[in-house]
Amino acid sequence: MSDLTIGQGTEVTMHFALLFEDGEVVDSNFETEPATFTVGDGRLLPGFESTLYGLKAGDEKEITIPPERGFGHRNDNNIQTMRRHQFEDSIELAEGLVVSFKDAAGAELPGVIMSFDDDEVTVDFNHPLSGKTIIFHVEIISVKPTVTH
Repeated sequence: MSDLTIGQGTEVTMHFALLFEDGEVVDSNFETEPATFTVGDGRLLPGFESTLYGLKAGDEKEITIPPERGFGHRNDNNIQTMRRHQFEDSIELAEGLVVSFKDAAGAELPGVIMSFDDDEVTVDFNHPLSGKTIIFHVEIISVKPTVTH
């Protein structure tokens, strides 16, 4: 095993799990193939990535990620009320349904239906994990120097 530690210029392969504080698993790849990413490539939120610095292959750790370092705090301004006619009739609305919208730049923006009636639909555009403290459980499989071409 290498003694190379995670930092800028490294490629990391790891198993991970995201859990709520009560132990409920949000996401995990411990039962599947490990994930590989290059530090700084944007695949991990900076608040998660920075907690891995200094770890090496073979290390296993549980890290508590508060909302401000993870998915942010909930923002009431991200809850919007829209007219019902703005939704296609083919969409069967239900509370908790995730609907994809386009933002002003044309990028995809998911929203969760909070409530609706014949006239209005209330949509929450906050990230579903915003406002939550997340337990980030990692097992580092390998750390390699980044290959540059």
